[in-house]
Amino acid sequence: MKSNKYLVFLSLLIAFLAFGSCRQKPKEQNISISGAFALYPLTVKWAEEYQKLHPDIVIDISAGGAGKGMTDVLSGMVDLAMFSRSVAPQEVTNGAWSIAVARDAVVPTVSSSNPCIENLVQHGLTKSQFTEIYSGRKITGWQQLFPLAKAEKINIYTRSDACGAGEMWAKFLGTDQELLAGTGVFGDPGIADAVKNDKWGIGYNNVVYTYDTKSRKPYPGIQAIPIDLNNNGMIDKNENFYGSLDSIMLAIADSRYPSPPARDLYLISKGKPSKKAATDFISWILTDGQKYIREAGYVQLKAETVEKEKNKLSK
Repeated sequence: MKSNKYLVFLSLLIAFLAFGSCRQKPKEQNISISGAFALYPLTVKWAEEYQKLHPDIVIDISAGGAGKGMTDVLSGMVDLAMFSRSVAPQEVTNGAWSIAVARDAVVPTVSSSNPCIENLVQHGLTKSQFTEIYSGRKITGWQQLFPLAKAEKINIYTRSDACGAGEMWAKFLGTDQELLAGTGVFGDPGIADAVKNDKWGIGYNNVVYTYDTKSRKPYPGIQAIPIDLNNNGMIDKNENFYGSLDSIMLAIADSRYPSPPARDLYLISKGKPSKKAATDFISWILTDGQKYIREAGYVQLKAETVEKEKNKLSK
């Protein structure tokens, strides 16, 4: 009897340990990611394609802004963060390890129903005019931009969350995100909707929230505002690249569109990733995964940059 009891106990113990190991194994095959809205659509595309090749890998992705992603990854809540600005020295000190994976840009946006739309497309706005609008003090009405426009207030929209888009737009204007005037709206989809629904509004969005990746045209209801880069009051031929997703991507790639607000996009971990599943995913992104970047509405990094980023994984 004692022998039988012992065998039963041993069987239960083995079953328990086996069950425990089965529960732990998927954890090593899970990859959790949070962060920037800017990188979210591309990361989702990468995850979909990667999981077709590796059906045992589970990748959970959530967008909440670059700031949230950094907080989540440094606190150990997620394996990787999507990040849409340069990593600050203090973040590096706190353990942030970064790897560039793609490139995109922030563009100023307006409703396509704005009564000044023809003037905006033909003449654009200068960096100085955007700066004066987003100061909230100097340019406050549309008639200050176009004398024949109605004396309507410019309704300014900005991001309420700590985000790369807000920081990049602010850097372009020579200020900080916290100092941008306007009604705070959470997330890229939120600010795009706010602009679409306000014919007197102005905002800024990442390219993939302004242009449809299928039609390669601006989403219905939204229009990127051309930037008059040479301040001559006209959008010249070499400044006129806002008509399609492909044309603005090319302008970002060849630096005709300024940086900032163009910038590299990153994946962040706390220290070099120790989880093999995460390292393998990043390695695939920098190799086979690069072929999905253009389709998803982003710009590929230069070949030499990709090689430099690959080397970070092997060190």
